[in-house]
Amino acid sequence: MAPLIQKKPPTSAVQEEAEERSVSEAAALSPKLIYEVIRREGRDELNRTNRSLIWSGISAGMLISLSVLGEAIFRTYLPDAGWRFLLENLGYSLGFIAVIMGRMQLFTENTITTVLPLMQERSLNILCRLMRLWAVVLGANVIGAFAAAALFIYTPAIPAEVLPAIISLSEHATGMPAAEGFWRAIPAGVIVALIVWMLPEADEAAFFLILTFTWLIAAGDFTHIVAGSVEMAALILHGGLGLGQAIFGFFLPVLVGNIIGGTLIFTLVAWGQVRDDVEDS
Repeated sequence: MAPLIQKKPPTSAVQEEAEERSVSEAAALSPKLIYEVIRREGRDELNRTNRSLIWSGISAGMLISLSVLGEAIFRTYLPDAGWRFLLENLGYSLGFIAVIMGRMQLFTENTITTVLPLMQERSLNILCRLMRLWAVVLGANVIGAFAAAALFIYTPAIPAEVLPAIISLSEHATGMPAAEGFWRAIPAGVIVALIVWMLPEADEAAFFLILTFTWLIAAGDFTHIVAGSVEMAALILHGGLGLGQAIFGFFLPVLVGNIIGGTLIFTLVAWGQVRDDVEDS
């Protein structure tokens, strides 16, 4: 007698749908989907009012000062050992964690977020809105940076023993030659743009993603225009840096370097890998 062959029951449509949903949730986001997430966020940012951008940008400029303060606290209280440099740079990440996870307007994030809509829709209208947003956010970030620096310099808000470390950090950040500040700003621009690109896929790991890569900016001695503006402002208000040197020796070279790193290098490369998929869809 031939053995009975048990047939596998047919998979129901509900089961197939559940399996497909599980696969979709487990699969990593494709570059096209990451691009689309960031592009839509950038489009929403371009549509925000000046008032909203100003207040968000000022908040970001103030809270990014936590990077300078955190690093200064580590430097003040850790023993003067060879490993201190690597550990104290963890303090630099604090301001970026607060600003990025708090969804505030940081200029260097916008070197990729708001540029991607322009890559897809190349129009004078988008370009003008991009320039408006850049100008408003950068100006607001600097205002917030000066407000935080004034708190450090003119009030007893921080312990007196921490202030020398803030001044020392500020002198180092703004004291390098303009050309060196420019070149060191390019990797910082790339790293911040990379953080923005990876965040849609990060989920619960977002905190550690920001912590790791902003630590790399500090440990690599790269220059960042907004965090650096806090150091620049602190040194100006303390009387150790002239306005001309601050603008032409630090601010403008670092600004251009961050833009080149975030926009001309990372954003164009990111756009290149998704361009065919986006334009064919």
